[in-house]
Amino acid sequence: MNNKVIFVDDDEALLGLYRNIFDETDYDIFTESNPEKAIQTIEDEHIQVMIFDLKMPEIDGIELCRRIRDRNNIAVIFAITGHFSLFELSEVREAGFDDYFKKPGDIKLLVPAVDNAFKNLKRWSTT
Repeated sequence: MNNKVIFVDDDEALLGLYRNIFDETDYDIFTESNPEKAIQTIEDEHIQVMIFDLKMPEIDGIELCRRIRDRNNIAVIFAITGHFSLFELSEVREAGFDDYFKKPGDIKLLVPAVDNAFKNLKRWSTT
């Protein structure tokens, strides 16, 4: 199992913050501000743990999650947003997110959530 994680957010400063937070971990961190490019990276790199911003231009996190779920039901996908009031929790769950985090307060919870995601993926692995 690989230890790859991707963050997809249209805010480049936040992508840098995510890289810094995960700098002390053993995870290979990928960041992408363009959701279309993120889909390609996810497929090319076989990434199984993903964190998507909900509010992005062109393709929002809800649509991105739906597209990934159409191809991969095993991946662990987290939503992160500073604008949760814009999205109903039921829509987030229906899209296929496993959990959500609020910016900026919950950012410190991301490393333990990713750790747990990889433990679950390892446990679910059939190989």
